[in-house]
Amino acid sequence: MKGDVMPGAVIIGAGPGVGQAVARRFAAEGLPIALIARSEATVTAAAEALAPSGVPVAALTADAADQADLNAALDKAVAEHGVPDVVVYNAALIQADALGELSVRGHMDAWAVNVVGAANAAARLAPLMAARGGGTFLITGGMPEPKPQYVSLSLGKAGVRTLVTLLDQQYGPSGVHAASVTIAGEVAPGTAFDPDDIAEHYWHLHTQSRAHWTHEHIHTGHP
Repeated sequence: MKGDVMPGAVIIGAGPGVGQAVARRFAAEGLPIALIARSEATVTAAAEALAPSGVPVAALTADAADQADLNAALDKAVAEHGVPDVVVYNAALIQADALGELSVRGHMDAWAVNVVGAANAAARLAPLMAARGGGTFLITGGMPEPKPQYVSLSLGKAGVRTLVTLLDQQYGPSGVHAASVTIAGEVAPGTAFDPDDIAEHYWHLHTQSRAHWTHEHIHTGHP
């Protein structure tokens, strides 16, 4: 950890939309931000979007489905800003596929991004957060109800809910709040699924008192 920089937020999957909106929301509270995305162009754009906030920003590249690659980026984030107060896993492979359309490899590739990347990130950071005495681990979810035209995504989002439960069982007693934000529609600025509105849920979950922890917030687009 450099100097007296306060622990901040790690955003995995910092692309345009929810990832950048969540990063801006936490930066608005003065938290340093570590951005992780697969492409240099994506993290550069995200870092530029945070420039007006004036908070320290670490822009890192990693493939969320590659454990060694992701671990290296997470270790850099910790070296830069310390053990994070909050981790947001926002990476996902969003695609339409019906039952029988994907190969075994196709399903494995989707599962690796949608679920295993989040599990690997938690395995790397949740023990550090627990040892420190607390923190928040948030995962972007979707598909409140499974849909037959989105088989791999439906399976993945069910996996996210199970992972949140497992993290709560293992690390909740040590003060780590695990939760998901389930987005029940297509994200687009100026709509009922505006990313800036959705980002408020992440901040709300992070700031919940332990006595009032919830483990899933569903953004339906309705008040």
